[in-house]
Amino acid sequence: MKVLAPLMVAGAGLASAHTIFQSLEVGGVNQGQGQGVRIPSYNGPIEDVTSNSIACNGAPNPTTPTSKVITVQAGSNVTAIWRYMLSTTGSAPNDVMDSSHKGPTIAYLKKVGDATTDPGVGDGWFKIQQDGLGSDGVWGTERVINGQGRHNIRIPQCIAPGQYLLRAEMIALHGAGNYPGAQFYMECAQINVVGGTGTKTPSTVSFPGAYKGTDPGVKLSIYWPPVTNYVVPGPSVFTC
Repeated sequence: MKVLAPLMVAGAGLASAHTIFQSLEVGGVNQGQGQGVRIPSYNGPIEDVTSNSIACNGAPNPTTPTSKVITVQAGSNVTAIWRYMLSTTGSAPNDVMDSSHKGPTIAYLKKVGDATTDPGVGDGWFKIQQDGLGSDGVWGTERVINGQGRHNIRIPQCIAPGQYLLRAEMIALHGAGNYPGAQFYMECAQINVVGGTGTKTPSTVSFPGAYKGTDPGVKLSIYWPPVTNYVVPGPSVFTC
């Protein structure tokens, strides 16, 4: 315990090491920073899971609207690209997010009438990807940090065609021993899914609402006792 305590304090003090989902790669082509992704000028987290900003970011990190809607083939893979700041051009680990920021990566979809105007707040979200703590002891965020900021997400084949918000998220748990303390980083991309069969209708959750401050994946110490079975917050992953 005496060895671990300084590590906990040091980890919790790294408040400036933030990140932004700033562009989406589709079919191997990066669509461009802020093109179809609502990006903020500030790279800080949301910590209040009851805030409307937990949906697609927002105050105190206001996002910039974008008129672009990115066409995505159902059943294909897209990649959310994360960088420390909007001005960051490199892809080394420190250019993505500080290595102390251990936690899960998650992705959700919400079917909307107009992806350029829907605020994302409320019901309609279903989870399509999550990567928590692997059996190798590596966290989902670490895989993105050490993988050039690339967060891979598969769009389900069986969903209905149409416009969606794609919410990509990384949760940093270095300060999550108390609530608020976990840091939620998320932005929303505006996509138009084509080729979906529409054979399944996912059950949905609401943002805010899907996470609670008492969730075992939101309020926990990742330092002591050692975490061996992490429960990713939110619903189960929808599959076809």
